[in-house]
Amino acid sequence: MSVWADLVGQTDAVAVLERAARAAAEVDAPGMTHAWLLTGPPGSGRSTAARSFAAALQCPRGGCGECRDCRTALSGAHPDVTLVATEHVHLRVDEVRPLVTLAAQRPTGGRWRVIVIEDADRLNDTSGNLLLKAIEEPPPRTVWLLCAPSAEDVLVTIRSRCRLVGLRVPPPEDVAALLVRRHGVDPAVAAFAARAAGSHVGLARRLATDEGARIRRREILRLPGQLSGVGAAVLAAGQLVEVAAEEAKAATVERDARERAQLLHSLGAEGLSTLPPPVRSQLKALEENQRRRATRAQRDVLDRSLVDLLTFYRDVLMVQTAAGLELVNAELAADIERVARGCTAEVTLGRMEAIGLARERIEANVAPVLAVEALMVALLGEPGAGPQG
Repeated sequence: MSVWADLVGQTDAVAVLERAARAAAEVDAPGMTHAWLLTGPPGSGRSTAARSFAAALQCPRGGCGECRDCRTALSGAHPDVTLVATEHVHLRVDEVRPLVTLAAQRPTGGRWRVIVIEDADRLNDTSGNLLLKAIEEPPPRTVWLLCAPSAEDVLVTIRSRCRLVGLRVPPPEDVAALLVRRHGVDPAVAAFAARAAGSHVGLARRLATDEGARIRRREILRLPGQLSGVGAAVLAAGQLVEVAAEEAKAATVERDARERAQLLHSLGAEGLSTLPPPVRSQLKALEENQRRRATRAQRDVLDRSLVDLLTFYRDVLMVQTAAGLELVNAELAADIERVARGCTAEVTLGRMEAIGLARERIEANVAPVLAVEALMVALLGEPGAGPQG
């Protein structure tokens, strides 16, 4: 099976990357570019595309998907393919500096040294300028693969030195087919998950395989019907933020404990009742990194919840304008119809804008509970607009 098999709905992008991989197989690689920027909306498969391209570059057959080079590159175990993804707000200098050093080294056994940065949009001016120097003067067998939602999200000095490949949102039927083929998901569940996730492959996989995720999403989509007043709105906001915090904690608690145990073991400090100052210092640094990671995880979970809420009001607007488009949340058609009858399309648009504003505020480090409380109050709508949604 080809390395491109899991990159659904991206025919044009795959064609570009396949041609480059074939060109890279030539001695002087005349058609190869040393720096690439893969862009596309969340869930389009940027990281999958980067890993697939890395595998194709290492594969003697240009991406067969079966050889050792392909399998290890796709899994992240290839010694000449480095995958970087940050869970912090920004990619920091101390994360980028080792990559610059690594980029200067020749491949140990593969055809290319490939460095994939999955969050190039999180480079700040300092770390970006450090990376820029490495991209400007690349060694002959090193390839940088940067991923970001859009070219505008990347520092202009970096994107101007990269070859751009744009990905798009794949059709939901392609995502559903992937879930059935790759994970054995029931076709009906796969179709629901692909539609509910807006064709975001990762979220669709999570919805299709995790019943708890489906239950939490349904509870979020029922919030509009519970906003009977300001008091209820504030309670709903607290509930939403608390659920996001709990889900983020559940996703990181085991990893945090494992990292702590590994650090103490490596320092020979397991079982000590009193830790020496150097150990306490390193443990404090680890805990600080874990706190930053937890903050990022909570924001990501909360943002997913707000996107789910946005799809509800998108469906309301489709009903109000008789657009004739398929509902994302078809299983909630009765609730959507009720809310649609209770307000105007203008009010619905205002509510959608309020959700967008809340997402921007949270990304700008506004306290999540304050941003979500303001949102829930805004979702109450205007006085006299009819029954509350």
